[in-house]
Amino acid sequence: MKENIIKNKSFAFAINIVELQQLLVNNKKEYVLSKQLLRSGTAVGALIREAEHAESKHDFKHKIAIAQKEINETLYWLELLNETKYLNSEQFTSMHKDAEELIRIITSILKTTKINLYSKLQPSNITI
Repeated sequence: MKENIIKNKSFAFAINIVELQQLLVNNKKEYVLSKQLLRSGTAVGALIREAEHAESKHDFKHKIAIAQKEINETLYWLELLNETKYLNSEQFTSMHKDAEELIRIITSILKTTKINLYSKLQPSNITI
C-alpha cells in the first residue's frame, strides 16, 4: 500500500499540537489561545481522515478546503502565541515550518482536485 504523506504528516502535526497545548497550559498557564490552537491544529488531520472516505469528489474537495482553512487558522494562533511571548523562537519556528509544509501540500491537493473536477465538466472540443 502506498504511503499517505498528508495523512502521516497531519497526524504527527496533531500530536505536536497536543504536546504544545499541554506545555502552554502546564508551564505558562495559558488556556484560551492554546485551546484555539488545539482545536484548529488537530482538526486538520481529522479532516484529512474524513476526506479519505468522502462520499463524492465534491465532498473530498470540500473537506480538503476546510482542512486548508484550519491549517491557516493554526498559523494565525502560532503567530499570535509567538508575538505574545508564549512560545520561544525554537517552538515557534518548528511548528510554523510544519504548518507551512502542510498548507503547501493541502493547497496542492486542492488545486489538483479542482482541476480534475472541473476539467471533466468542460467540453474539451469547444474552441473560443
